[in-house]
Amino acid sequence: MQEEDVEALLRVFADPRVMASFGSPPFDRTQMERWVQRNLDHQEQYGYGLFSIILRENGRLIGDCGLEHMDVEGEPQTELGYDLRSDYWGRGLATEAAAAVRDYALGVLELPRLISVIRRGNEASRRVAEKIGMRLAGELERDGQAYWLYAMSHEDAANERLG
Repeated sequence: MQEEDVEALLRVFADPRVMASFGSPPFDRTQMERWVQRNLDHQEQYGYGLFSIILRENGRLIGDCGLEHMDVEGEPQTELGYDLRSDYWGRGLATEAAAAVRDYALGVLELPRLISVIRRGNEASRRVAEKIGMRLAGELERDGQAYWLYAMSHEDAANERLG
């Protein structure tokens, strides 16, 4: 992800269908610029962050997928997250991107565990998490919203490859 991605990412985050998964209204340009800068700062601080999802056939940026450090119930965790333009939903692109980031996180970075915090009711994101080998590890509440907590350990990934 780069500062130059703001305009293309705004097509993702200004979409009410996408933002419904966050329980947030669509972003305006200023919010998008702040969000991108926050993610660039995160990348610098933690050494990992979000990647832009670029279509091979035309070079179009259609979303993001990557890793974010967060505290969940007082414990430091690394979340695997993904956001995709709604006109590209249902094509397996989020699953493809999430699987690549999972492999990078557990294989290259050798992180011990990955989580995905998914707003309850977001069945599409839940399916992506399950397709890449994550399992429901619990539920939590943040800011009055209910979420599913999906997780996968380094050992889970190794066992899945062997199994």
